[in-house]
Amino acid sequence: MSKEPLDSAMDWVAEHTRKYVETGGDDGYMWRGFPTVVLTTTGRKSGDLRRNALIYGKDGDDFILIASYGGRPTHPLWYLNLVADPSVTIQERADVVNGVAETVPEGEERDRLWDKMVSIFPAYAEYQAKTERRIPVVRVRRAD
Repeated sequence: MSKEPLDSAMDWVAEHTRKYVETGGDDGYMWRGFPTVVLTTTGRKSGDLRRNALIYGKDGDDFILIASYGGRPTHPLWYLNLVADPSVTIQERADVVNGVAETVPEGEERDRLWDKMVSIFPAYAEYQAKTERRIPVVRVRRAD
């Protein structure tokens, strides 16, 4: 098991994540005009910590994430990891908090949060249109 988090296998995501963490979000919080956080999950197979910079929104104190994977037919690995172990950390700028992640079930609440996230990052609607899977909406609550 790795003690230091492993970054995304996608080079550009790994670079963004590293810069974000190293600078407390000064370099990386805004990515192409969109706000991001760094999510750290525990690998469901390896047990290693894994981190990814992701676009996010807020719902009260909760963080909202979209497991879009660019509209690919499979869920992103970070999502599969938090389904297996919902204990995560989120870094918002320099603030790092422990959280508990959950997939928002189908219904009005999911629809409201989906619409909110599409208003932040409109490409989510395009990603949903190009995949048959229902893209998950994830809520991360602070673990006090």
